[in-house]
Amino acid sequence: MNKIPPLAITLIKAIIHIASLSVLLYFYLLIDSNQLGADPVKEMIHFLGKTGLNYLLITLAITPISKRFKQPLLGRLKRVLGLYSFAWICLHLIAFLWLELNWEVFLLFDEVIKRPYLTLGMLAWFILLLLSITSLTAIRKKMKQTWFTLHRWVYVAVVLGVVHYYWSVKSGLIEPSIYFVICFILLRERNAYFRVKFKMLMTAIKKAPKPSN
Repeated sequence: MNKIPPLAITLIKAIIHIASLSVLLYFYLLIDSNQLGADPVKEMIHFLGKTGLNYLLITLAITPISKRFKQPLLGRLKRVLGLYSFAWICLHLIAFLWLELNWEVFLLFDEVIKRPYLTLGMLAWFILLLLSITSLTAIRKKMKQTWFTLHRWVYVAVVLGVVHYYWSVKSGLIEPSIYFVICFILLRERNAYFRVKFKMLMTAIKKAPKPSN
């Protein structure tokens, strides 16, 4: 299979930008035409969160696709997709803070503590915040190998995000279950990485000094 040229990657990035803006426009039109159902606030918050989660899953799909089809340049799409994921999830958080809590930030902290699914969501958001900040080229160069270690936390973020979505849905669990399956498949593609980490963990446990009696 022929390698995808750099120009094609640039065009794909342009398509991603256009598609993302189109989704945002579609979302606005749904609001403007009152087509968000009987509970528009809930639908707005879920739409934004699901869109962010979709982008995150697509971002994770880039690596196995690029390896399977031997297209390493596809890796250049991960940053733009990841940043869009974080942007949508930020809108999700803003919508919740605005429409549900009326900008009462201290109430947000209280809700996060009381509701476990919100705790998971905020943890995922914080991880993605760190990954977005460190996605800048200058920061990446300074962090060197540490950057790769930090960005592996995206696996934790996606699991937290899927569980957060599943837990937040009060009815109709088929769609959240599909997200679980997709998440499992994408993480299963990293099986070799997780095996290495597991062996390293077991080795560290064996070498750890045992407590004296």
